[in-house]
Amino acid sequence: SGCADPLEATTMPTMVHGGVFITLRRLGQLRGCIGTFDSTGDLLTTIRRMAVSAAHDPRFVDLPLSLAELSELRIEISLLSPVEPIDDPLKIQIGRHGVYIRCGPNVGCFLPDVATEHGWDAATFLSVCCREKAGLDPMAWQQPETQVFVFGVEKCCER
Repeated sequence: SGCADPLEATTMPTMVHGGVFITLRRLGQLRGCIGTFDSTGDLLTTIRRMAVSAAHDPRFVDLPLSLAELSELRIEISLLSPVEPIDDPLKIQIGRHGVYIRCGPNVGCFLPDVATEHGWDAATFLSVCCREKAGLDPMAWQQPETQVFVFGVEKCCER
């Protein structure tokens, strides 16, 4: 699955991190995904904080995680590389780059897996992130006032 086992010290991530995202899946279906681009502080504390937050993902407020689901949950920890500006957003490498878009107070991001899971090209990846995550016009990524950043991910999964 491309995931290291977070419980084995020999597979602990080696990259300098620029943040952490936690994804919770039950039987392959998304049940929560929350993260931060804040890389300050202790990594384990950040992972714990994001895991608790993912369990309360506001998208699932009408269907909160139940105790009965815990045995079926798969926990994915995504350590993010620091974000870097990209001169030509169409040069995003699908499956390798995540995207972080900022325009004024509006921000949105997608992990690299989102584009591959949906079969999107770079333009679609950027447009959907603008519209669905940042609350911007889908073509805002083409505007000079919009900043587009990319980042990599090192993923660890509980099996």
